[in-house]
Amino acid sequence: MAWMIEFTADAAKQLEKIGKENARGIRTFLRERVMQDPRQHGKMLKGSQREFWRYRVGDFRILAHIEENRFVVLVVKLGHPKEIYR
Repeated sequence: MAWMIEFTADAAKQLEKIGKENARGIRTFLRERVMQDPRQHGKMLKGSQREFWRYRVGDFRILAHIEENRFVVLVVKLGHPKEIYR
């Protein structure tokens, strides 16, 4: 079963700010890889943030929460690694 991708309001704003080319690459990655199997291409965070998964797309990181009961990957944050883990 294919998963759905959803963005929080903050993540959608961050996607707009990174530029069209970078946003296109992130959308393509999410559509072609993450929608098929979200755990295959990501890594679970550790510690207090272990409910989130991270994905690497070029110089950017995507933080997402996998909602099993709805088959949804909710993108919570995206951006440069220096900023995303704060």
